[in-house]
Amino acid sequence: MKPLKYISQQSALLVGLLFLFACNSKETVPAKNAAESKPALSKNADHFPFYKDIAIKPGLNFEVVSWGKGVDSIGGYLLLMSDSTKNNYRSLSAEREGIITDAWNMDLDNDGNPEIYIELLSKKNVKDLNVYEYTNGSFNKISFPALSSRAKKTYGGNDKFTIKNGELFRSYPIVNSTDTAQQNGSEKVLLYRLRGNTFSIDEITK
Repeated sequence: MKPLKYISQQSALLVGLLFLFACNSKETVPAKNAAESKPALSKNADHFPFYKDIAIKPGLNFEVVSWGKGVDSIGGYLLLMSDSTKNNYRSLSAEREGIITDAWNMDLDNDGNPEIYIELLSKKNVKDLNVYEYTNGSFNKISFPALSSRAKKTYGGNDKFTIKNGELFRSYPIVNSTDTAQQNGSEKVLLYRLRGNTFSIDEITK
């Protein structure tokens, strides 16, 4: 009787170990799958370092999406127009040299056509704008003017674009100035106007 009792005890112990092993193996499966999904999510996020949805009016939206692998300042971007009220959808693809830092809508020339402004950090501390007007079902690029030769003499970057009362301003600290009226460290402010798809620049005296 003793050997039979001993065998029964061994069998019960073996069944218990198998049950415990089966429970542990089931618990590890979800943890493994969750860990494997994290790299895929982070990898996809790297492809689109910038995204912004710009609502013009109910049903009319513009989306700005940038992408690129490797060097952050080299890649491309998309402009996506969705007009759900008219079932109308358009897109534009362009290359970029710079990191997109912001995007917004304006109608600076008050012609009723939306303009999409894309702000890029073209160098370490230098900003630029790419401007597109959407009209007649297409995106038309508007050339954004470079600084004048005179302005470049006191320009060292660290500029910023701001919108006040529907007007577009650019400001930056003055450097390397030999003009006593423009002290180093003071700020220069430029006002941009748009007429007939052409920008003009006025210097604001502070």
